[in-house]
Amino acid sequence: MFYRENGQFKTSYRADQQVFPILQDKVAVWLLVAACFVLVPLFASDYFYLAILIPLVIMSLAALGVNILVGYCGQISLGSGAFMAVGAYGAYNFVARIPDMPLIPALILGGLCATFFGILFGLPSLRVKGLYLAVATLAAQFFSDWMFLRIKWFTNDSPSGSVSVSNLQVFGIPIQSPQAKYLFCLVVLVVMAILAKNLVRSAIGREWMAIRDMDVAASVIGIRPMYAKLSAFAVSSFIVGMAGALWGFVHLGAWEPAAFSVDVSFKLLFMVIIGGLGSIMGSFFGAAFIVVLPIVLSQLLPALAGLVGVEISTAGISHAEFIIFGALIVWFLIVEPHGLAKLWSTGKQKMRVWPFPH
Repeated sequence: MFYRENGQFKTSYRADQQVFPILQDKVAVWLLVAACFVLVPLFASDYFYLAILIPLVIMSLAALGVNILVGYCGQISLGSGAFMAVGAYGAYNFVARIPDMPLIPALILGGLCATFFGILFGLPSLRVKGLYLAVATLAAQFFSDWMFLRIKWFTNDSPSGSVSVSNLQVFGIPIQSPQAKYLFCLVVLVVMAILAKNLVRSAIGREWMAIRDMDVAASVIGIRPMYAKLSAFAVSSFIVGMAGALWGFVHLGAWEPAAFSVDVSFKLLFMVIIGGLGSIMGSFFGAAFIVVLPIVLSQLLPALAGLVGVEISTAGISHAEFIIFGALIVWFLIVEPHGLAKLWSTGKQKMRVWPFPH
């Protein structure tokens, strides 16, 4: 009964089109953001930062970018790992070749490098779609692996393709401790999530969704498929490229092309599908499911086995993780094909009408 919109009147079109039409949603989101910035640093340990929080925040940002392309525009892509690699190596080259290059401009420039790379490999979307487009974007993955392994200029003449960064600073503030890294990544995620949410509500966002639903009908009513599809590739690649730069600079510190393998592309696609296609919130749900669940299972399975007097080896735990993880993914897709975001939306709708059935 507390989740009601009674008495919340809209007196203008601007108020009617706001991001959170219900006041309770706005308050809950701001409280959640405040808790992430204030409460989490008070209680989190270094292990919690490095193993869970930082990967979760960065992968949420990457899933957000993939969701714009796959969820909102309907263009299936398996080249997300390549876009992350281009963003990471692009930012690294700007830092390595320009003296005293600030971190934030380097991340943005790395995202722009990924943007041009994404537009280049998004050109097949003008002629093909569906699984054919997925195969075409998969070529970006193999091309980026070859490029960063064979062209030594991109890795500053490193023989193995591995590079490293150190002494990260933002406005003179060192980004060295796990807490500082987490807060920096969280700031980037919040800013990009706000921009993405407003972008999908704008005219270009409506064009993306029209192309997703039926591209022929969209072109009939005046929407340019080339502009809509390539702009979705550009925006998605920029966000994914920034996530790749954060993954390399902040989380790994030193990396090689294998850090952005095809497994990363599949993992990001799974995040979007499980979390919910065409949902900003679904990007966070999917990232949490993929990143946090294996860690929880690795801690929970030995404890449960110990309760019944069974000892499981490390290899057995790893195999059990894969089995349970895969089974949960299949179960979620059967129960709710639209992802965890749809379950969340259904739960909120039930709260709005409770205790009535309609």
